[in-house]
Amino acid sequence: MAERQFVLDDDPRWVDRDAAWAFLSTDAYWGKMRTREMFEHQLDTAWRVVAAYADDTGEMVGFARAMSDGATLAYLADVYVLPVASGQGLGKRLVQAMIDDGPGAAFRWMLHTDDAHELYAKFGNVAPDHSYLQRERTQPPLRD
Repeated sequence: MAERQFVLDDDPRWVDRDAAWAFLSTDAYWGKMRTREMFEHQLDTAWRVVAAYADDTGEMVGFARAMSDGATLAYLADVYVLPVASGQGLGKRLVQAMIDDGPGAAFRWMLHTDDAHELYAKFGNVAPDHSYLQRERTQPPLRD
């Protein structure tokens, strides 16, 4: 069986919002605390999005979103690849398209992950140094 082909695109108009919401609100451990309204706001105000589409069906099978000041730093969020497209290097391609191939290639990138350290290390991400501080969430998640 031939390996599926995928097209990556950074046009936010093509993002399948329903598909992204379906995954992030039910399968992504990091996304379940959001409401649909919050998610829509995040998409509307994203600095950049990159989505992956199956070449044969047009189905959105992967996604990544970034926030940025547009000058020196960016935060990578909501990176996922659906199980039907996993194991084909698509996660790496999404991160590369967002970080290395996009307008923020020279930026300082930040992200949080509980399970994908190996993937992000391939793009130069390391544990923060002594200068990085983080304030934890002060409210409980909005959703279960």
